[in-house]
Amino acid sequence: MRGDPGRNFVAALSYFVFFLTGLAILAVEKDDKFIRFHAMQSFYGFGLIFAVYILISITFGAIPFVKILVNFIDFGILIGALILWGFSMYKAYNGEVYKWPKIGAFVEKKLN
Repeated sequence: MRGDPGRNFVAALSYFVFFLTGLAILAVEKDDKFIRFHAMQSFYGFGLIFAVYILISITFGAIPFVKILVNFIDFGILIGALILWGFSMYKAYNGEVYKWPKIGAFVEKKLN
């Protein structure tokens, strides 16, 4: 484990309730770039995943013959998000900056 354990815990906590804890930690943490990176990645990443999940469900979920396919897609999104959630919390707790594809680069640019 690298870095301060308390700092790593807060960074990991930013993923705990997906984008909600990311937003809460962003609201209170103003100085630590490591914590802000993970909180911002959680907020933007899980916010985007949530928006796509809702958009797909609302747009195609009402069509009877497509509903089964939408359920499989929704389930896939959920499983992928849970894997990403656990992996991201693990990496943050170990003091690592793991950048998600596209979102991580976007967040890094916003922080600099």
